[in-house]
Amino acid sequence: MKFQSVDIGKTASAATIIFRSLRKSIIEGDLSDGAPLRQDEIARAFNTSRIPVREAITMLEQQGLVKSIRYKGAVVACLSMQEADEIFDFRCLLEPAVIRAAIPKMTKEILTNARGFLEQFAAAQDPMDYGELNRRFHSTLYGASEMPYHISIIENSMDRIDRHLRAQLVMTDGIERSNQEHLAILHACETGDIDRAAELTYSHIHDAKTSLQEKLHAGG
Repeated sequence: MKFQSVDIGKTASAATIIFRSLRKSIIEGDLSDGAPLRQDEIARAFNTSRIPVREAITMLEQQGLVKSIRYKGAVVACLSMQEADEIFDFRCLLEPAVIRAAIPKMTKEILTNARGFLEQFAAAQDPMDYGELNRRFHSTLYGASEMPYHISIIENSMDRIDRHLRAQLVMTDGIERSNQEHLAILHACETGDIDRAAELTYSHIHDAKTSLQEKLHAGG
């Protein structure tokens, strides 16, 4: 299995550290759909017992990134077409509402930071950077909403589809299209056009859904 291991044998927050490492590997695709999470192997890699490993796996299950299969144990959860559709449809409802709440509270600093992440996304050469920079752009704008519960749900939803979206961006014209959509959303935020920003956010998510559907249908 591929994940970044750390010697945490004497660390009190061992479960959290293991959770974060495994979560990162799942989101970035180092641990693929259906990959088994062998507790003994993970415990050895982190120089700890199986107890924090079990706790970390439980946290991953709660986020929908891992599922337990009888007689097989914990594996990385696969994303079905139905699940992907549901996640995107949910985001189409939630994220436009969040950006509506955020725009009146956006400061010049927030907009500057968001533009910085947009520019980094546009200039990125490593596909592994796309997902993180995309998240930072959106989360910077959404953060102004002061709706932490909504944002946490959005983050969990993105966790489930992040590795698939990254592949979709690389295999299609998704990078350039996403750049243009990000720029349009930011411009609407900068001009205080709440309705336009919400409309663009909805379209941005819906277009990503369509592209991912095409990729999954093609078996990619």
